Amino acid sequence: MVKIEINGTPLEVEAGTTIIEASKKIEGLEIPALCYMNLGLFKLDHHVASCRICMVEVTQGQAKPRLMPSCAVPVAEGMKIVTNTPEIINHRRNVLELLLSDHPFECLTCGKNLECELQTLAKKFNIHEVKYKGEQSTYPLDISSKAIKRDLNKCIMCRRCETMCNTVQTVGTLTGYGRGFTAVVGTAGLEPLKDTNCTFCGQCVSVCPTAALAEINYTKDVWSALANPKKTVVVQTAPAVRTSIGEEFGFAAGYDGTGKLVAGLKKMGFNAVFSTDFAADLTIMEESKELIDRIQSGKNLPILTSCCPGWVNFLEQQFPSLLNIPSTCKSPMQMSGAITKSYYAQKIGIDPKDLVVVAIMPCLAKKYEAGREEFTKDGVSDVDYVLSVRELAKMFREAGVNFAALPDAEFDNPLGEATGAGTIFATTGGVIEAALRTAYETVTGQELKGSDIEFHAVRTAMEGVKEAVVDFNGLKLNIAITNGLGNARKVLEKIEAGEANYHAIEIMACPGGCIGGGGQPYIHGDTGKIEARRQGLYKIDGNDKLRKSHLNPSIQKLYKEFLGEPGGHKAHELLHTHYSDRSKG
Repeated sequence: MVKIEINGTPLEVEAGTTIIEASKKIEGLEIPALCYMNLGLFKLDHHVASCRICMVEVTQGQAKPRLMPSCAVPVAEGMKIVTNTPEIINHRRNVLELLLSDHPFECLTCGKNLECELQTLAKKFNIHEVKYKGEQSTYPLDISSKAIKRDLNKCIMCRRCETMCNTVQTVGTLTGYGRGFTAVVGTAGLEPLKDTNCTFCGQCVSVCPTAALAEINYTKDVWSALANPKKTVVVQTAPAVRTSIGEEFGFAAGYDGTGKLVAGLKKMGFNAVFSTDFAADLTIMEESKELIDRIQSGKNLPILTSCCPGWVNFLEQQFPSLLNIPSTCKSPMQMSGAITKSYYAQKIGIDPKDLVVVAIMPCLAKKYEAGREEFTKDGVSDVDYVLSVRELAKMFREAGVNFAALPDAEFDNPLGEATGAGTIFATTGGVIEAALRTAYETVTGQELKGSDIEFHAVRTAMEGVKEAVVDFNGLKLNIAITNGLGNARKVLEKIEAGEANYHAIEIMACPGGCIGGGGQPYIHGDTGKIEARRQGLYKIDGNDKLRKSHLNPSIQKLYKEFLGEPGGHKAHELLHTHYSDRSKG
């Protein structure tokens, strides 16, 4: 521990703590920053000190005071720090004015209007004009991927995205490019994202302070579909949306907004509102069958969950030698789309070509996933449009939907009935727990009751990699659960090296799973919101009357009327997929 002083207030903090982190111990004190980012979930701070907005005055011993970047300088014994002299404030204002001099002035039409950290700081520093005028950057817009929009004209070289992509996710798509005035963070050679090894997980978008990286917006397409009298438009909502949508309307993270979410979608004019949780239950029926078959045969183990498209992209691009071990199940979103355009279309007597499926997802990789060629049959896609939670909130506002005042409404059947097992799909450990609930009863013939339904051994509070052993009456299953692609890499490398002895592995590309997805409401560094969303989902599961996927009456009816049996011919035709080597040389 070292003793320091900030603005005359004595503090004792751990050696190695940066000044900006130490300052958080003083209530009411805030040091502004743009490039700095606390990645506590990954035990990592991003402090490249590139923006120089967080400069403070530091005095050590008899030396003269010096301006130093508080995000990168560790505290030292006897250090005296001042954060708010007129010189410091003027310095910060000058830095902001220089950044603004090379930034597009399109705030009203920018996708991050009122969410932009540069805009927020400009307001705080009372900047209403551009003092420095001259040449501005002119880079082409990249919308090649159908998922992420890259506008390098808005890049401020904070390098947050680079740290997220390379250090946390270990994907390696983004890097510093150019020098001086032309410097930006982009892909090698500024290639379009679709031509790189980007997984479209969207974590770069989550941390970008401006709109240099944002989702490709499909709200206009959805409005057009809703206005077309020749189309029947249905919508499905992912389980993660339940405990995050309320944040966009002033509710605390973790608030169960399911009823209001459904009511709002119905007011917008969707012909039916379905729950992707239903398809999560369907996924469990297929995936648990696959798990049991592989364990009994001893082949293609460990089985890897396949619900997360960001992680599937990562596998195809960087570990093609392991393409035989992921579950062949489509993701719940794609299963829901496939069943909607077959089973549901038959029930309501409509041509699948006249049926539009919209999906509300916490994930930007889902936008890419919906466009994959293997998810289109006879020119008809399983899912037509994917909207992020942020996009849906904007549509609610456009439609004049007062979310807070909405009465609760129920999902439409038959694709709206779900169990608690389907709900916990959205959090790390939830997919494997849901599968274990069904697989246990199938293998042992014994009913799980009370608290035994909950496999706490596989529940994780954001650990990077968690291992557990689950006992199926003498059959011991070795399980691994990971979140974040950097952690997935550690496990996959062990498998490649023959050092792993797992039966099943759940992998999620984002922190905490879908609750930390790239399409969720921005958390602006408040990682406690991700944990609150997680707790909210487990609360919904705990209060649900049905908590096992195989007990979902609508799922049972679907197999009886249409699919036959789990793992059967029709199920494979509609609900399973294949993987391809997409490595870049």
